[in-house]
Amino acid sequence: MPAIDVPQPEFMEDEEISIFADAVGKFYQQHAPEKRVKKWREEGQVEREFWNEAGAAGLLGVSVPEEYGGHGGDFRHDMVVIDQQAKHGVDGFAASLHNTIILPYLVRHGTEEQKKKYLPKLVTGELVSAIAMTEPGVGSDLQSITTTALKDGNGYRINGAKTYISNGQTADFIVVVAKTDPNERAKGISLMLLETEGAEGFQRGKKLDKIGLDAADTSELFFDNVFVPAENVLGGVEGKGFYQLMGELAQERLVIAMGAATGIEKALEVTLEYVKERKAFGQTIWDFQNTQFVLADLKARGTAARVFVNDCIAKLLKGELDVATAAMAKYWVTELQSEVVDKCLQLHGGAGYINEYPIAKMYRDARITRIFGGSNEVMKMLIARSM
Repeated sequence: MPAIDVPQPEFMEDEEISIFADAVGKFYQQHAPEKRVKKWREEGQVEREFWNEAGAAGLLGVSVPEEYGGHGGDFRHDMVVIDQQAKHGVDGFAASLHNTIILPYLVRHGTEEQKKKYLPKLVTGELVSAIAMTEPGVGSDLQSITTTALKDGNGYRINGAKTYISNGQTADFIVVVAKTDPNERAKGISLMLLETEGAEGFQRGKKLDKIGLDAADTSELFFDNVFVPAENVLGGVEGKGFYQLMGELAQERLVIAMGAATGIEKALEVTLEYVKERKAFGQTIWDFQNTQFVLADLKARGTAARVFVNDCIAKLLKGELDVATAAMAKYWVTELQSEVVDKCLQLHGGAGYINEYPIAKMYRDARITRIFGGSNEVMKMLIARSM
């Protein structure tokens, strides 16, 4: 029995979804065995070839319309790819970033020409994506970015630096958040589409050494007079970037909450297995009332988190998920994840501090969820504005 035994939501009770989940699970088993994933962790990034394999297997662009080379699914299919990845321990593969965060910018805001040019390549894995928002001096306050994309003849010149960019070493298609009008704040921001191959002046900085997410490459990016043609402004109109970003952040934050809910369940599962086997003072750790009370409390709140996340997914599928609710999910479930993992590590005793035990890795990986996608302090501000 799973640690959190919430019934499968009604919106997932579809035979086609079940068949797809089985196929995705088999792909991960065959193409991402533990030995290969361990190599990714050691090298600090997923090999580029795996993206091609995932594209060929139909794991990329699953909710992109068929007319643009996609598979014509919906958010449920994206969920399957993410969920099966977590279940099979496929670290570092940024499918959630590629499928549920970046591709929707093109699908919902791109011009017809942009969709036809880029989406088919993003679906096959010929192009791997990243989005460059954060700068060395600017995090959650996107209106204060200093990277510019200023007009030059029949295009723009991008100048600036970005940091903490997921997929930064691997990506060859980058959505760059830049100021096309440095004198404006929100109204001066545009999203620029950059193919990195042959882009003079574009440079990848060092791969950043993180405390967790070992197989996920995170990098600095530098732009020195990088030219992009005028038609590479997302949507074809300057000054819409901030509003495009805000329109997609609710889904991004829900995806983070989904990952946190799964992280809670996995932490409880490995901990239950450990405490029921490990003995101390002539009995298993599970036999101590304190252990039972701690895990009972975590299961109760983990169950509430899963129910809340499922309700948010149902709202998203209906087009009803609002900014404040997504912020609540991201804030509360990631905070709970950190608490659950910490208490589960404590129940492992000294073993919890050893990296060969899964709980140690979960502890390191969980910390970033309260920061990326907008810090939890920003989530509280968004929630307060709805009151």
